[in-house]
Amino acid sequence: MKSIWIKLLFVIVIAIGAAIWWYKREEKISFVRYDEFGIDMPVNYKIHGIDVSKFQKEINWHAVKQMQVDKIRISFAFIKATEGITRQDAAFRQNWERAGKAGLVRGAYHFFYSTRDPIKQAINFQNVVALQSGDLPPVLDIETSNNQPAAVIRSTAKIWLEEMEKAYKVKPIIYTNIHFYETYLGNEFDDYPLWIAHYYQKERPASNRAWLFWQHSDIGRVNGIRTTVDFNVFKGDSSDLMKLCIP
Repeated sequence: MKSIWIKLLFVIVIAIGAAIWWYKREEKISFVRYDEFGIDMPVNYKIHGIDVSKFQKEINWHAVKQMQVDKIRISFAFIKATEGITRQDAAFRQNWERAGKAGLVRGAYHFFYSTRDPIKQAINFQNVVALQSGDLPPVLDIETSNNQPAAVIRSTAKIWLEEMEKAYKVKPIIYTNIHFYETYLGNEFDDYPLWIAHYYQKERPASNRAWLFWQHSDIGRVNGIRTTVDFNVFKGDSSDLMKLCIP
């Protein structure tokens, strides 16, 4: 009987070792420099995208969509919609309409302040953004504490997220960086899709928290945009991206 348990333990150890080996193998990431994009691109990923606001000025979305270098092209765009309880991005409506017409998968995001009424912030977003089938879920951009304690940040963020889920019938996405997530949000938000900011380092975000989108650069270039722009990748293929979108 004892020998059976020893054999079983041996098999388990071998299985764990193999899993770790495959994990490390999968985690090995490759960057390739593309002068056309102006940055090193993580070519392990198939689906690439950008995020924009009024600071990118007028965008030729058809040029963005048509640009392709090797197998890399822009497939999705997150577009700033609102900020706080009253601010609305001046370029949102134009960007939203033209990105959709160009055939890009669209997502809208709200820059959140824990010092402002989360219900009013939710109303601000809902007054501006009409999500349709094929659009990405609403995004909570939460990256500043405004000297608020973690408990306040968590409670106010939760209210906004719950209001979004009621309004759009889909679980929202959270955008932040690793430090902010681990310091202020913690495991209470682990069931929300995560879009993580992590750049200037050639490695994946070093976090145990699973993520779906990775903002890997803020100095990229793409046809149709005169300024630099944030670049992102999606962790999955095109069918996975469509599953995330509003049905």
